[in-house]
Amino acid sequence: MDAESESRKRKRTSHAVNSPRNPVHGVCSPVLVCDGRQPCATCSSTGEDCLYGAEAIPKSKSDLILDVALRSEHILREMSAHLRTLLGPGSPVDPRVAPSPLAFFSPATIDSTHRPGSPPDQISNAILSQFHSSTTESILAWPHFKDFHALRQNYRGSVFHLESLRPSLKHRSSGVLPYVAKSEVDNILRSFEENVNFWYPTLSRATRTEVELQTLSSGLDEGISSCLSLLVMALGCASELIHCVGSDIEECADAEQHHRWRLMSGLYFDLAFKKIYLAQAECSTEAVQCLFFTALFFAFLQRPIQAWSFISAAAIKCRLLLSYPASESAPEQQECLRRIFWSCYILESDYLAELAALPQTGIADIESSVPLPGEYHTHASPATEEQSSLYFLACISMRRLLNRVHDLLYARNNGVASDVAQFPSVVAELDHQLQKWKDLLPPPFQFSVDRDPAQSIEAGFLRQRYLTCKSVIYRPYLTWALSLTTRGDPVPGTVYEGCKTCLEACCLHAQNLQGFPQTVMVDTWICSLSMASVMLITLATARETALRPSLPPDAVGIGPKLRKHLTEWMQVPGAGVSPSVLQSIRLIEDASISLSTILDG
Repeated sequence: MDAESESRKRKRTSHAVNSPRNPVHGVCSPVLVCDGRQPCATCSSTGEDCLYGAEAIPKSKSDLILDVALRSEHILREMSAHLRTLLGPGSPVDPRVAPSPLAFFSPATIDSTHRPGSPPDQISNAILSQFHSSTTESILAWPHFKDFHALRQNYRGSVFHLESLRPSLKHRSSGVLPYVAKSEVDNILRSFEENVNFWYPTLSRATRTEVELQTLSSGLDEGISSCLSLLVMALGCASELIHCVGSDIEECADAEQHHRWRLMSGLYFDLAFKKIYLAQAECSTEAVQCLFFTALFFAFLQRPIQAWSFISAAAIKCRLLLSYPASESAPEQQECLRRIFWSCYILESDYLAELAALPQTGIADIESSVPLPGEYHTHASPATEEQSSLYFLACISMRRLLNRVHDLLYARNNGVASDVAQFPSVVAELDHQLQKWKDLLPPPFQFSVDRDPAQSIEAGFLRQRYLTCKSVIYRPYLTWALSLTTRGDPVPGTVYEGCKTCLEACCLHAQNLQGFPQTVMVDTWICSLSMASVMLITLATARETALRPSLPPDAVGIGPKLRKHLTEWMQVPGAGVSPSVLQSIRLIEDASISLSTILDG
């Protein structure tokens, strides 16, 4: 290897995000590792001077990941300290509300981490309370909808109740693999890499090659590696299905091939599911991957209970393996587990946001102690690989912020959303954190907060996440304004402006909705409930004359657009219709009719 190649290698490995490395520590011990903080945890525990980053090595592109992560962690520390100051013992507190919204600190995590002997973690864990009042079902229970009988009539039960009564997934009796040529296998795996493995980059290139070889050589057997290969192929075929979203299937370039992708995705998943007991019985990285990919396929099928059950199984097994790493475990396996950990964290939190009473796996209790994604060879192109890692980090940091928002404001007993003396300062601080997240996004993911097309699909999807968070942060102002108008009291200017900010974010979220691949393939169920919330909030505002001017002029057109998108997306899997998605569409239709009657009447 020449000197230039060696230099490039050192640049890419010396500053990976939270990946084990050997920096110069006081006595230059080669066995110490740095977690990337200033000072790092190891130096803090030993009392040595930390010289992290002091090496004379030029920064590489991968340093962007480290810089974003470290700045985000620094901001979180500042936010926690500021909130302690704002909500200290001297602050006026409603006796019904806990004195501090920082009760989401986990004592077990503060006193010790999941790694024996490591120093206490100094950043609060981003935990979403098991019981919170920010779900779509809790919004529907607002008294403002008691006069809308159509909404009540078409609401036929809780999401969990509807999904639990759903018929089980039918499996095909045939166990014969379809014939696929090499070119078709290449298309399937490329689609998997461009979609699933870009959003949740957890499959290495080496494993991808093994999948290809097993599939082409008909080397699939009863082993767990075959289960993993079948799941990758199933998700790859499912990824191909979303290419025609937004156009008439019959007018698509190759409608026959589209139907073939659907059949093949189901067949590959059926064959994999018959082997899933292997992943449930084993405790290995491959087993965790199988459980996680099974969860993703159930998310594609819009079966939230089954998806959550496999997310939970993958998270628990992943947590176990991270807690007791084998000494001979390869660094690549540890990195894979960390990435699956963060993927499960995102997905579990998304599901808990709408099914608040679901039991939790405990991964949120240790999330601030688990290293962020580091170097991992997931894509053939280094540029794509780096973009995927950056996008993954952006999604992780947003989910952490969303969890803090839900818990600080809406957690039962200690959320401050109903305390007008406390929530304004908390809202201001959370909004500051949200703006910092937006400002720290890498250039390819930057977006404007308007209805202009985003510069990339990823930027468009992150804008949707941003608008969701913005609306949830400012929702206490909306509920405050609604309570004032209900009593006939005037709405102060600051309250009205906060209410308007919430509504603008809600409506922009709905107006910018489109067939993002990640939304259609993984998040349709979540999206349907989120959009139902938007319509309910818009309707509640429209019925109050004093608040009606805060709605956008084209608010009436939001409902039909949402119904069109969701009706199309719920039919993509072709394996039955989710009753909770269907109920969300009915709620959107009914709310849209009532909204039109009010605004056009």
